[in-house]
Amino acid sequence: MRAATRGGLPEVLALGQPRLTAGFEDAGRLDRRAHLAVHGTAPRLAEDDLIRLAEAVSLRGRGGAGFPFARKLRAVGGTARRRGVRPAVVVNGCEGEPACRKDAVLLERAPHLVLDGALLAAEALGARTLVVGVTRAGTEASMREALAERGLADRRGRAVRARVVRLPERMVSGESSALLRAVDGGPALPPGRHPRASEQGLAGLPTLLSNTETFAQLALAARLGAARYAAAGTPDEPGTVLLTVSGAVPGPRVVEAPSGVALPYVLARCGAGQAPQGVLVGGYHGGWLDAPTAAEALLSREALAACGASLGAGAVLPLPDDTCPLGEAVRVAHWLAAESAGQCGPCRLGLPALAGALADVVAGGGRGALEGVREAAGAVRGRGACGHPDGSARFVLSALTAFTDDLAAHVLGSGCGRRTAGVLPLPAPPGTAAGEGQAERLAVDWTLCEGHGLCAGLLPELVRIGPDGFPVLADTGVPEHLRGRAQRAVRRCPALALRLDRGQ
Repeated sequence: MRAATRGGLPEVLALGQPRLTAGFEDAGRLDRRAHLAVHGTAPRLAEDDLIRLAEAVSLRGRGGAGFPFARKLRAVGGTARRRGVRPAVVVNGCEGEPACRKDAVLLERAPHLVLDGALLAAEALGARTLVVGVTRAGTEASMREALAERGLADRRGRAVRARVVRLPERMVSGESSALLRAVDGGPALPPGRHPRASEQGLAGLPTLLSNTETFAQLALAARLGAARYAAAGTPDEPGTVLLTVSGAVPGPRVVEAPSGVALPYVLARCGAGQAPQGVLVGGYHGGWLDAPTAAEALLSREALAACGASLGAGAVLPLPDDTCPLGEAVRVAHWLAAESAGQCGPCRLGLPALAGALADVVAGGGRGALEGVREAAGAVRGRGACGHPDGSARFVLSALTAFTDDLAAHVLGSGCGRRTAGVLPLPAPPGTAAGEGQAERLAVDWTLCEGHGLCAGLLPELVRIGPDGFPVLADTGVPEHLRGRAQRAVRRCPALALRLDRGQ
């Protein structure tokens, strides 16, 4: 089954009987009436019954970490009883990564399925607060409309007070502690060390926080029951998974497929054509599979773990043969550095150093540059205030492992001979229309630059000092959240050599 796009969302493809995407072939968005016609009324389950159901279908978080949902339910319920308080439920619909769009598709096209799962959990736990966190205008509008269709609002006297909170569209916005901090009125940034949400989350309450797809899967499992739910997928991982497939395909697609489906089959159905030279799974905090591994890979947690990979948030990106894979990795590494929360050294300083070292490898920096990549990765792993540095290091190091021939060509020779085509999707800065290129980029007038290095100190995410003592600029546009500091770096350049250009 293939469904038409809606408002710029990717095309949706169901491999087998659609579940999460049921009804999409007939409607761009399932309102409350259409949702009930497709899925029927959601059952009501007590806390113990809900926990048993989640255990029976092996439900895990679908946002990246894959934490068992039944353990979350048990922890939140136990903490709430011990403290004598009502817990909260939070739906994490914050997709700040350009390679992930499955949650946006659910929130915009099947919002009531997500709400069914969230309200099912809220009722079972006795929660009185429900919050949905989003990062895009379309998802915000759809969820507000869905709450209105159900008569839910953030007003006293309601059985459940529900609201939608919009966060900046950034990589770190999807980190659970950043979402909770933003909902409580703080910045959408990870706070560093923090208690578990199940113990002290939203407004200090024990909080059940999980990903959009997880709540939708819960709603399906409650309707189908464990046995019917397990009719799809593998015995250890029943049900379906949502994937966002982009990269070397005619266009991005969100795919619903049974767990354990063969990766080559998914790519072929998405129009990937000839076998890719590698496939990135798990998105930009995930890892690369080389071509032989990708040709045999199955899309299940257990099978990917055996390959040293993880499905993460469900992004799958094949890479064609006509682009430099390490050059593609450099582009993403620079973007990851610019997405830094800016709150700790490993993130603010370590990630630019990691991206710069990988760029040096591609530029022919030799064994010294390669060793610099490994040193930079070691300096950030396990030391950040959130998981962003670890995920970024994993992405870069897996590229070195997956593309050994290309790595040898760059380290020992004159390079792989291929251009960097920009196949991996990255966002254009705000205000950039399709086809216009990057809105603003840093540029240096080399006839004026004297190598003072002030720009690198003010803006390490985008500027570093090279071996010759002069600045090296990241191959990426200036993100909106760094624009103020970029303008400051331009103004403070002693030689007036730095400027912001509108690039193509």
